[in-house]
Amino acid sequence: MEERRKGSVSLEGKKVILVPYMETHVPKYHEWMQDGSLLQATASEPLTLDQEYHMQLSWSQDPNKETFIVLDKDFVVGHFSHGEPHIEAMAGDVNIFMNDLDNPHMAEIEIMIAELKSRRKGLGKESVLMMMAFAIEKFGINIFQVKIGESNEASLDLFRKLGFVQTSYSNIFKEVTLELQITQPKNEEILGLMGTLVKHT
Repeated sequence: MEERRKGSVSLEGKKVILVPYMETHVPKYHEWMQDGSLLQATASEPLTLDQEYHMQLSWSQDPNKETFIVLDKDFVVGHFSHGEPHIEAMAGDVNIFMNDLDNPHMAEIEIMIAELKSRRKGLGKESVLMMMAFAIEKFGINIFQVKIGESNEASLDLFRKLGFVQTSYSNIFKEVTLELQITQPKNEEILGLMGTLVKHT
């Protein structure tokens, strides 16, 4: 596993580039989170812009959380440069949380494609696969978990197609929990993808 500082790498796939969540991304991110349907889909509470800046700072310093902004390569203006926010191409975000004290090799993963013009293009799937490859390589993660509202059919469908299986259901939160165990063949499949990524540091 490679040791890297948080925020020191961007990952480029075929359709997306994952870049560290920077302070300059916050106004656009805040704009997305004014959308009631996105708040519901992500089980988020509305924050003020000031609170969003504090949240970005805390995420950037949290060793148990890794956050990337998803850039839609169709909208990157000019040549991509690591360290530049490329706000014009922001499409969503992808996160992992490593908060399970009983199993440090388990991570919860989240994906949000917020921009309507960037949906239904396969960006969510590629972003999730890239994040899983990154988490396996960097943190040795071998179980990925997602918690999705039962009404979020698009997200449930995405993760089921990736091989996630339901492990529990919360009546209180109307939420489905799905997991993916990283077997050796799955590990090779996902890390094979990592080999096709371009790393920018």
